[in-house]
Amino acid sequence: MDLNFTQEEQAFRTEVRDWLAANLPKDLATITRNDAPLSKKDMLRWQLILHDKGWLTYDWPTEFGGTGWDVVKQFIFEDEMARACAPRLLPFGLKMLAPVLMKFGSKAQQDHYLPRMCDGTDWWCQGYSEPGAGSDLASLKTAAVRDGDHYIVNGQKTWTTLGQHADWIFCLVRTSTEGKRQEGISFLLIDMKTPGIDVRPIRTIDGGHEVNEVFFSDVKVPAENLVGEENKGWTYAKYLLTHERTNIAGVGKSNQELNRLKSLARNQKRGGKPLAEDPLFAARMARVEIALMNMEVTNMRVLADVAGGGAPGSESSMLKILGTEIEQELTDLTRRALGRSAQALTPEVDEPGYNGPHVTPDGFQHAAEVYFNHRKTTIYGGSNEIQKNIITKMITGL
Repeated sequence: MDLNFTQEEQAFRTEVRDWLAANLPKDLATITRNDAPLSKKDMLRWQLILHDKGWLTYDWPTEFGGTGWDVVKQFIFEDEMARACAPRLLPFGLKMLAPVLMKFGSKAQQDHYLPRMCDGTDWWCQGYSEPGAGSDLASLKTAAVRDGDHYIVNGQKTWTTLGQHADWIFCLVRTSTEGKRQEGISFLLIDMKTPGIDVRPIRTIDGGHEVNEVFFSDVKVPAENLVGEENKGWTYAKYLLTHERTNIAGVGKSNQELNRLKSLARNQKRGGKPLAEDPLFAARMARVEIALMNMEVTNMRVLADVAGGGAPGSESSMLKILGTEIEQELTDLTRRALGRSAQALTPEVDEPGYNGPHVTPDGFQHAAEVYFNHRKTTIYGGSNEIQKNIITKMITGL
């Protein structure tokens, strides 16, 4: 693969960079650069700006309203978004459910749901994990029993990211207990306003409210909300997870964080010298940079396969492992570079008009929260231990 960009691709990069400079709201860029929490309103504002430009669905096929960009242009676009500190697009609807609907959904489902996830009408969350069925997803017990034109759903989901804002949830449900566990699972779309759904917050170690428990008690779901065939949900779930794991890699974001870390290390002092000159710290920064460069190449290979009509294979598991380990290393190095000041929690510095003291260098006031929040990344989306099993099985055929 030739990793040198052509003149056309360089011109495209310039076009994207110029547009972002003119259209990305400065307040959103500041929030993103400082790793401060984005509100639902913030995320939807940026989504609609991209939608108006026609770039929101940059990686969708043209027949579904995509841009028609090849994988290289998609990569450049994501890289420039991260470089400009644009808010990262939520993946649940646009990057996870959408590919499933395009491949396995009915025409009516495609026509109804795809436009609504683009214009912000529907905010989606994911209903996969359950107590006792996280990495071992086939153990899920949330049941959907067919009753005429409806399914009656009972059970519990957990770790539902941003479910407190969601209008809809796509769920894996058990529709049969016969045969292999994977053969009795179906894929349902459920309106979160349906009576019988209870969303309860889970407070995380960084003090935030990002994830939830979702309880279903005799929730009545129209049978037309079934995606594909009954008891074939495991196939659709695996297809979705490969897209989720590819998206988890976050190459552009990690590149941006690495550049911030390098700048921080040049300005922080240890023993009168810049931290960047400390041999042990410099060696860790070099290792993570090399790992990131390797991941970029793997990411391009996966995108090239997808562009050729294929689906991500074991490479998506590799990206999930590499991407999350790199993120954790970057947050750990940032915390170490800040030293004791990383312990300070000073959310007041984000308030408009704040003119008090800054305990940490500007832009790093959330470093401790980010460090603690990222301890989860090697667990969610299928733990890294599970990903290693997947890679082994796919490569060795065991």
